[in-house]
Amino acid sequence: MDEDTKASAPGADTGGDGSVEPGLGHNRPEVVWERWQKKRTFVRALEGTYSDLQQKVLDQPRVYSTLDMTWKGGPQAYGKHVINPQRTDIAQSIETHVHAYAPGGYAQNHGHMNSATFYVLRGRGYDIHDGKRMEYEAGDMLLVENGCVHQHFNASDAEELVVVVMKAKPLFLFMHMLFQKTVKLPPKDPVAGMDLYKPPSDW
Repeated sequence: MDEDTKASAPGADTGGDGSVEPGLGHNRPEVVWERWQKKRTFVRALEGTYSDLQQKVLDQPRVYSTLDMTWKGGPQAYGKHVINPQRTDIAQSIETHVHAYAPGGYAQNHGHMNSATFYVLRGRGYDIHDGKRMEYEAGDMLLVENGCVHQHFNASDAEELVVVVMKAKPLFLFMHMLFQKTVKLPPKDPVAGMDLYKPPSDW
């Protein structure tokens, strides 16, 4: 692309020295979901004496603040993975995480062998489970049944959707029930008009 073309690109501003500064949404870096790229610990090894292992569990904290954690993902859906075998030593059989969806946003279309429960903290949304739509709002519980292909959507164009997710995924993986498939990756671009959306600071 020559300099004239660069200068006329949508969202581009020309600096005082003639250089082209990228505008909002211009040359946005590709979204990389860290958990899909790095080696993860799905189930920890239990090594040592029984008494040492038991004491290690007893010494673990019982309260974990999500405010101490960084949101990952974007630009339409973000997550904080709070409790899982890789991050904490207190639990080996469950995963718990918080997800936030921009107004009008949605996440990947996927399926896995484990079930999952969602508690809706804020907003309203809907899921598509094997082609069937299910709507929910703050205060509702949602169950994602074993093995269904599903996708999560924020139903509001003005309010974010925030949910907490609880699942026994490590137990399924330990039993070698490993199948999980992404049908469609999460969007790389923000919702139109939501370029400045940031996940909530109170979760």
